[in-house]
Amino acid sequence: MKRISLFLLCLFFCGAHLYAEDEGILLQFKYSKDDAYRILSTVNEVVKVNGRVHHKAEILNRIAVQVSNVDGKGRGFNEATFMTSESSVTNNAARFVWGDEYESKFWRDKSGIYEIPDKYFMPVVRDVPNFPDKPVKIGDSWTASGHEAHDLRRSFAIEKPFKVPFAATYKYEKDEKGLSSDGSNTEKTFQVISVNYKLYFENPIPAEVLSDYPVSTMGFSNQTLWWDNEKGQIDHYSENFRILIETALGNQLDFVGTAHAEVTDFKRTGTEENLKLVQEKVESLGLQNISVTKSEKGLTISLENIQFKADSAILQESEKIKIQGIAKILSEYPNDLLVSGHTALAGTEKERQELSEERADAVAQYLIKLGVRDQYHIFTQGFGAKVPIAPNNTEAGKAKNRRVEITILDK
Repeated sequence: MKRISLFLLCLFFCGAHLYAEDEGILLQFKYSKDDAYRILSTVNEVVKVNGRVHHKAEILNRIAVQVSNVDGKGRGFNEATFMTSESSVTNNAARFVWGDEYESKFWRDKSGIYEIPDKYFMPVVRDVPNFPDKPVKIGDSWTASGHEAHDLRRSFAIEKPFKVPFAATYKYEKDEKGLSSDGSNTEKTFQVISVNYKLYFENPIPAEVLSDYPVSTMGFSNQTLWWDNEKGQIDHYSENFRILIETALGNQLDFVGTAHAEVTDFKRTGTEENLKLVQEKVESLGLQNISVTKSEKGLTISLENIQFKADSAILQESEKIKIQGIAKILSEYPNDLLVSGHTALAGTEKERQELSEERADAVAQYLIKLGVRDQYHIFTQGFGAKVPIAPNNTEAGKAKNRRVEITILDK
């Protein structure tokens, strides 16, 4: 089980109304149809099994959310895509490969209560934050129930979310000035809210279970969120946590770590207008063997016939110059990037897959070196020869298939 950053998985477009200072602030979730945003968090975690360190991990969690409907009660219907990536290290630099994606669809009301079917495992933490129905002032506290819903399909073959209830204590700590996490360098006044809860849950073993099974869950979560009342949503948050699971066979799984996250509105790039603009910029820079397309994920710049040193993922100098030109275009769009590698039909399937991943990583690392994005806002993916765009029975077709695609992500 990987610990998924709590507020990353539970904060969905929050709104608030400011009352007169002596009345306090009424905090409410506020939804508008077609609102879209991205939540990105980093979790640093130590996992122990039976008291011994099993591994340490840096996990990047990314959620793309769109509010597709708002009902008469002010509830929002959220359609979300969750992606989790655990870092690996290449040349002493962290990289994040695009991981498995999970869809989730649910209603959430003004106070923060979910209505979500059991077929969805995300978000992990639900009904947090849960706001009171009256204004609050600095120093005010309140309590509200919530639960964690863990995905234990792989470790314990539990086919529904494993739910652990808790009671959370909230406190409106203070107002604090700071820069917005959206990259605008705008100074804002945030309402700082602490959220704390402890976990203790004993779970009876179902009669039909014949293998190991979680019988108790303990732990805690201490969180601080910075609320942007002017914008009406969470700006960023931090957390430290521990979860200890004991099983029927006497095993202990211990997860300890910290997390932080940012919430950013989507700026859609996959439009006809942007497609035309980027195509014009590619032409004006004199860049060859480059095409631009738009898709469901965003706007994609494809470097066809990209040149590496023989049988390697080392970029030729000519390609670095080309990528420098593309970097100027990418710098105008703040969204996350996905770099995908593709090969022609040569060698074994395993060799093609590994080469496509290595070449995608080479381009991503060069973009990071150029300062286009940091390693937490660029992802890589390899497809081998599985997604050709031309026949592999001609040299011209192979050249087109030997490509790296850079997608400016809209979701």
